[in-house]
Amino acid sequence: MAELEGKVALVTGAGRLRGIGRAAAVALARLGADVAISGTGRDPATFPADEKALGWRDVESVAEQIRDCGRRALPLVFDVADLEQVNEAVDRIVNELGRIDILINNAAIARGADRTTVETLDPDLFQRVVDVKVRGTFLCTQAVIRHIYRQDEGGKIVNIASIAGKRGSANTLAYNAANFAMIGMTQSMAREFGPRGVNVNCVCPGAVDTSRMDDVRPDDRPERKRPGDPVNRWGSDDEVGEFVAYLCTEAASWIHGQSINQDGGAVMEH
Repeated sequence: MAELEGKVALVTGAGRLRGIGRAAAVALARLGADVAISGTGRDPATFPADEKALGWRDVESVAEQIRDCGRRALPLVFDVADLEQVNEAVDRIVNELGRIDILINNAAIARGADRTTVETLDPDLFQRVVDVKVRGTFLCTQAVIRHIYRQDEGGKIVNIASIAGKRGSANTLAYNAANFAMIGMTQSMAREFGPRGVNVNCVCPGAVDTSRMDDVRPDDRPERKRPGDPVNRWGSDDEVGEFVAYLCTEAASWIHGQSINQDGGAVMEH
């Protein structure tokens, strides 16, 4: 039997063909889990042609990768920062897949807020970055933990932050704020949920070769080198996704409340 046979996972922000959410969803499916995935709050049919060409938020294509692993997939489109949409989505997962055991809080936005000075940062954009990352993590966790508690069999929550939650950088205020918050939320959840058998951890990737990074750092392609880091390269979405899935296994059950850097050594001091 596969390690996660009989488990059901929700991975938010999993609608990009090159992305951590996609990679985590497929890695969980390879371990035996059925996986619900969420993309953007907009219907993909409404995307402009250039976004489709980049493979943005192609939720159904990611679902097919899960099915290719022999697992059930439930593709969803909802706004993680909207209370009603989140509750409806989680209820649908339980109704259609039977339960929910694992939550990967991966949804995030940074487009337009990266490399932006405090002076010029649009307050509405700042709020949206925080809403998706922080409020979205809160709402999804709140909805999922209720079902995990009812099942009384424990569970796993992995929050995806960034090394931007470990050290601040100029011109990334919104993203830093959201990711520092994710690390604090992880610790709070771990202390609250741990006694009920729910493991909570956070993964803090560095520069990962995803389509989101194409948006915010297009000048860094094609070589993706990191000459200031001990490991002189960007990471891949599969490397991060496999590690996220590992944190959902029994072998990782004593790793709890941690915010783990996965960054080629870019941040070592904390």
